Amino acid sequence: MRTLVIDTATAACSVALFEGDTLIANAHDVVGRGHAERLVPMIAGLPDGGRAGHVLVDVGPGSFTGIRVGIAAARALAFGWGASVAGYGAPSLVAVAALADDPTPLAVVMEGGHGEVFMQGFAAPFVALDAPRSLTPAAALAALAGRRAIGSGTRWLTALDPDVATDATLPDARHALLLPPAARALPPAPFYGRAPDAKLPAA
Repeated sequence: MRTLVIDTATAACSVALFEGDTLIANAHDVVGRGHAERLVPMIAGLPDGGRAGHVLVDVGPGSFTGIRVGIAAARALAFGWGASVAGYGAPSLVAVAALADDPTPLAVVMEGGHGEVFMQGFAAPFVALDAPRSLTPAAALAALAGRRAIGSGTRWLTALDPDVATDATLPDARHALLLPPAARALPPAPFYGRAPDAKLPAA
């Protein structure tokens, strides 16, 4: 069975098509914004227009707009193709690729908006040590506890401590099947990682 992977939760717009466990095509571009305009042509450029029996999508945390774009596309395609659809977390995808190269424990630190970062710890072969949380850079730095940090939010930590390496790794759809099955079987629903900016007016 073919699997289409869609990842738009961060500054990257990334897609990959697998036949079984074999990657047959992918595209990855750091777009910042404009995922909605970029995603459909990227999928159309895959073999058979990316048609697959299963669709995987990044559910966040990350960009509110990016998360919604990816999930809407995944659900629409799955409905049109009669395919199944499931999700995975953005920090998990960054971590599983990094741990495949270096098994030392790490913390994924990603841009979170409003001057905060999303942070989640992992250990090899692939174990989540905690849940993703939104933290100030100072709190994230204190929570590192000697682990290496990777992800787009590391620049905030380096600004506080120059000894923290800057590693702006973003999720890449071609790594999705490195995730264990349970980590890529989340509901295809947004996980924003923090409360929405807009609040209902008081009664």
